[in-house]
Amino acid sequence: MGGFFGVVSKQDCVLDIFFGVDYHSHLGTRRGGMILYDKERGFQRQIHSIENTPFRTKFEKDLPDFSGCSGIGCISDTDPQPLLVRSHLGLYALTTVGIINNAEDLVSRYFSDHGHQFMAMSSGKVNSTELAAALINQKDDLISGILHAQELIDGSLTVLILTPDGIIAARDKVGRLPVLIGQNEDGCCISFESFAYHKLGYEDAYELGPREIVKVTENGFETLSPAGKEMKICSFLWTYYGYPNSNYEGVNVEVMRYRNGAIMARDDQKRGLAEDVDFIAGVPDSGVPHAIGYANECGKPFARPFVKYTPTWPRSFMPANQKVRNQVAKMKQIPVPELIEGKKLLFVDDSIVRGTQLRETVEFLYESGAKEVHMRSACPPIMYGCKYLNFSSSNSEMELLARRIVQELEGDEGQKHLEEYADANTERGQCMLKTICEKFGFSSLGYQSLDGLLEAIGLDRDKVCTYCWNGKE
Repeated sequence: MGGFFGVVSKQDCVLDIFFGVDYHSHLGTRRGGMILYDKERGFQRQIHSIENTPFRTKFEKDLPDFSGCSGIGCISDTDPQPLLVRSHLGLYALTTVGIINNAEDLVSRYFSDHGHQFMAMSSGKVNSTELAAALINQKDDLISGILHAQELIDGSLTVLILTPDGIIAARDKVGRLPVLIGQNEDGCCISFESFAYHKLGYEDAYELGPREIVKVTENGFETLSPAGKEMKICSFLWTYYGYPNSNYEGVNVEVMRYRNGAIMARDDQKRGLAEDVDFIAGVPDSGVPHAIGYANECGKPFARPFVKYTPTWPRSFMPANQKVRNQVAKMKQIPVPELIEGKKLLFVDDSIVRGTQLRETVEFLYESGAKEVHMRSACPPIMYGCKYLNFSSSNSEMELLARRIVQELEGDEGQKHLEEYADANTERGQCMLKTICEKFGFSSLGYQSLDGLLEAIGLDRDKVCTYCWNGKE
């Protein structure tokens, strides 16, 4: 994934960029970057690794060296960025969020002659932001170039471009991620997360539509290329990686999660699956609001049978090594024995992707004296790795727990019946649930239905991307 933040102001905006980008740290764990433009000094840029040290800590020491009334920054899970690009379109800075699935094909098709080269990352792959810049530079102006790049790319491309005249922001052609504009008396900002600019004194001004391109200056904003009609915004924004305080397309994340949990509880009760449990609990952190909604609806008390020790390890996925991540996750879970021993517990997790840490979590609870451990997932079984963003992307779809279980149950034949397996009302769906329960030691397991999830989001279902659950674009 990744996040971005930009400002054009009448005043020096270094601190706004710094705090605005920092407020996107939940969207990535690899690199952070800032680039400022000053009329006297020109562009100034810094990029740091944030794999083991937070963005704020890495960039605090750079702040005295920055100055300028405009700038952009990013949190990136992939490429080092923002990039500074010099071409026939002028000198500009660029940051992108998205994924380019056909990068090798594009390089081969458009840049295989002797005058082109790309800096390779440590993996040997092309920096996708650099590739996006090369595609943009094929046209005679930035707007035509952005539209050209978005058409050629298989995947998604959301763009911020910083020029001496302001910021050009382009939302992905079907709006898979949000792009919002905030405004105050000194200027405007561009952001992925709305709460980031609310905390900095900006007010909601505009939300870009799919494919829309907008220019932002200190005096306001104007649309340079109109929005398209088709939208497929990522539903995982609300389920998992969107921040609780944020709104996308007018729907607040935290409120949606309460509603989502309540719908799960309602549907469990209708099917006679509301367990005789002592406590409802969330798997920290993003599972907690789903669990609160579940508890409120079913009338069972909400509790925290274990808490995360976050002062030293705030995020379990920060270490690059999976073995280290698993150990960190285990070390973080501190039990409250009085809320576990002899208790029947129902946990709500935001999602079950690979199931890497589930077994250890259940074993930890039983070792701490739990009588029963029931599990609920706040979204349907994930059957497909995301091909539009970097969320839930996998080297193989067999890394996904649901797909792995289907393969174990029926082999290749089972892969033809994924829709049935994702539906708990079918024989295959029940078989998958039973198998996962046996493997992980759950007393029961339930997934939110796709209909229930879409009901909780509340948008027209045709405007929401559900690819990772049903494979439909």
